[in-house]
Amino acid sequence: MELDFPINEPIFPIRTAAKLLNISVHTLRMYEKEGLIIPYKKNSHQRLYSKSDLERIECIRHAIYEDKISIAGIKTIYSLIPCSQVLGCKENRETCTVFKEYHKPCWMLKHINNFCTHKDCRECVVYSSFKDCSSIKEIIQEITITNHKANYTL
Repeated sequence: MELDFPINEPIFPIRTAAKLLNISVHTLRMYEKEGLIIPYKKNSHQRLYSKSDLERIECIRHAIYEDKISIAGIKTIYSLIPCSQVLGCKENRETCTVFKEYHKPCWMLKHINNFCTHKDCRECVVYSSFKDCSSIKEIIQEITITNHKANYTL
């Protein structure tokens, strides 16, 4: 899909996004309900999608239909993104809801009295950096290798 707009600017209404992706509006709403996407919402609650959102949805659709990964599986993969390391968060792991959760990505959890309490998840680097499938795999591999090396240099 080649569209000449700023990648993160939310400009496509839900019907237009669905048409561009050749899917139903219902499917987009279901992906939102499942926490796979966070569309921009105007004060009128109208959903708008950016080019980046459309790329993320294409990745999700590829995972479902080509790689045969369920929505629950995709959510679990997203939950494995080590957000504390991506953000440089120094939260106490014993009290961090995100660190304890293995079935939902961090942007689906309530952030009460922690590093992300007043942050907009749509704007968060953890959410916005992982619009394509390969970047998730790369960051998990990079952090795993870094942690592995750190454990052996002690």
